[in-house]
Amino acid sequence: MATDFYQRQSDTRRSTFRLVALFGVAVLMIVGAVVAVAFAIVQTRLPPSDRPIVAGDFVIPAIAGLVALMIIVGGSLFKILQLRQGGGTSVAEGLGGRRIYPNTTDGVERRLMNVVEEMAIASGTPVPPVFLLDEEGINAFAAGYSHSDAVLGITRGCAQNLSRDELQGVIAHEFSHILNGDMRMSIKLIGILHGILLIGLTGQLILRSFFFTGHSRSLSRGNKDGGGGQVILIIIAVAIAAIVLGFIGTFFGNLIKAAVSRQREYLADASAVQFTRNPSGIAGALKRIGGAVSGSKLKAANAAEVSHMYFSAGTWQDLVGLWATHPPLEKRIRAIDKNWDGKFLQGPASSSSFTGSGAAGFAGSAPLVEAEQVPVEVVDQAFQQVGQPTTEHQHYAVAVIQQLPQVVLDTVHEPYGARAVVY
Repeated sequence: MATDFYQRQSDTRRSTFRLVALFGVAVLMIVGAVVAVAFAIVQTRLPPSDRPIVAGDFVIPAIAGLVALMIIVGGSLFKILQLRQGGGTSVAEGLGGRRIYPNTTDGVERRLMNVVEEMAIASGTPVPPVFLLDEEGINAFAAGYSHSDAVLGITRGCAQNLSRDELQGVIAHEFSHILNGDMRMSIKLIGILHGILLIGLTGQLILRSFFFTGHSRSLSRGNKDGGGGQVILIIIAVAIAAIVLGFIGTFFGNLIKAAVSRQREYLADASAVQFTRNPSGIAGALKRIGGAVSGSKLKAANAAEVSHMYFSAGTWQDLVGLWATHPPLEKRIRAIDKNWDGKFLQGPASSSSFTGSGAAGFAGSAPLVEAEQVPVEVVDQAFQQVGQPTTEHQHYAVAVIQQLPQVVLDTVHEPYGARAVVY
């Protein structure tokens, strides 16, 4: 291959690690800023100005910092647990997805399931549930928190308009997200962002409680009596600072999250080439998205909520690209095909490139081959090859499917029949 995709994967992982570390530093800086603002307010509200700093001056700032940290951590954990509930199935169904099974009689759906099965066998992972979205845009996604609850979502435009090689590239890209833990990382980043957002919301709640529940009158009486008026003013000032810091933190947090998402897309593209050994497959899919009338856009009402999970941008992205969850199509294509002429592919792939409904193998059609006997020693070490399919694994996957008797193959593609085969 013209590009060293293994080196690209290594570089992308390092970039992702630096961005995630930056996310953690941003959280610590927000907490530190809350402490600093609270300390500055305390010093200005406790005259005289030349009074020496005493240990008691750190009580309110310490409490403010602790509360800020608890809000971020608590809000993050709550959001992560909420997103984990229901797994990938809830995401797919929320986008209007309908689960399809390998025993479907629809030719397009059957071809899609064949490709998913081949990819699962070759990579050594279970076949995830597959949901079909009735959308014209060419797109796909992997959703879930772990391998056990992961699902694949494919639009009908993707299943119908791509050639078999291109569809394999898309499926391999989504398998990469599952195997590399990108779904879990995305959920954690969303959770942390939610915790940062709660900092600003808490500040707003404090201000509302003062100005709409009668506390403002208590404040004026406290100032006249010389009592706790200063403390209340400090709390209000801290609330205003929390609103500002929450806005700034959310702004930069979204920038970091978008940058992480873009890096993981480059990693998934490189991994798809590794899995299929066919750069033209995923490159062709990206080119066809660029030439399609609907592109990769989704019409579902809540499509924006999981925009970072899609194969390509499923919603409108800002003109500047600061919050773009996906790199531009041109950059992704040139990272795979450096000799690209800059032209997108117009219209759907020709029917001759669909390669029938059976198992056709990776990187094009494969002849009927014999599945060789596998030594027990190799089976014992099979777990070390999970997520790292080689050309031999791909050919073996095709051979296994081809050599199964048709009656067995049809039976295991039906949920109840599969149980009977196992028994």
